Amino acid sequence: MRASRLVQLLLMLQTRGRATAGELAKELEVSVRTVYRDIEALSAAGVPVYSEPGRAGGVQLVAGYRTRLTGLNPDEADAVLLAGLPGAAADLGLGTVLATAQLKVLAALPPELRGRATRIAERVHIDAPGWFHRPDETPTLNTVADALWHDRRLAVRYGRKDKVVERHLDPLGLVMKAGTWYLVAMGGDAIRSYRVSRILAAEPTGESFHRPADFDLATHWSSAADDFAQSMLRVHARCRIAATHLRMLRLMNEPAAVTAALASASEPDADGWVELTLSSESYDVLAHGLLPLGEYAEVLDPPHVRAKLAETAARMHELYRS
Repeated sequence: MRASRLVQLLLMLQTRGRATAGELAKELEVSVRTVYRDIEALSAAGVPVYSEPGRAGGVQLVAGYRTRLTGLNPDEADAVLLAGLPGAAADLGLGTVLATAQLKVLAALPPELRGRATRIAERVHIDAPGWFHRPDETPTLNTVADALWHDRRLAVRYGRKDKVVERHLDPLGLVMKAGTWYLVAMGGDAIRSYRVSRILAAEPTGESFHRPADFDLATHWSSAADDFAQSMLRVHARCRIAATHLRMLRLMNEPAAVTAALASASEPDADGWVELTLSSESYDVLAHGLLPLGEYAEVLDPPHVRAKLAETAARMHELYRS
């Protein structure tokens, strides 16, 4: 652990030029005294590092000195691929190696490119989850990720809505969708997706497995996500909507449902209204999704959805008429 910290300290000094012991201690999450001990260790190993006291002082390397310890190890190379998502890297246990890998990349760059890379990092940040989204609790994620890295089979207990099931899974990939982690795994002959927060327990079985040679995670996820979205659209209603308010469909409806509805839309009539078919997972959800359009949407069929909206409108009128 200390050897890794010494390398990180050396790369930080090479990248930044000069830093105070306090700044280094905060970055390395150690005490100032530990930083000074590490500086002494580097000096004893022949690294030309020195410190200057005073307000303008700090720790730095002798001008012109550059270490060649900038090669990435396998974990760090993996972590660089997650550099745009530091939260995801931390979830997968790669937060520390990501920080070290980024230091190595910066240290290997010439000064002019190093400055550009630093400016980009200071000005661009990716926040993947949507607004008002509370991240899932994923206590088994590290175990799942470790099995994924090493092609190890897992015995899991998975919570469904009505029961807990036990499965042996071969992990093929992890996907973060809108801040939520999903495991793509093979169980038996089928490849399915499992929400990691519902994996109540996960233990390696001690067995290895061979990944399917033709499996591509991105391709599989795209196809599976489309199939899942379509499978959720179980009910349908014929509607007429003011063309000026079609964009409001996106406020309360699934993107796949909106895309299909707009594809089915007729040309606007003389009053500027279009007819289309809107699909949803249930009639209650469908009716709720039309409420934001108010008087600019009308359900033509089925009759019970018309009745549901009329009843809701009557109750709202009763509530607000005073």
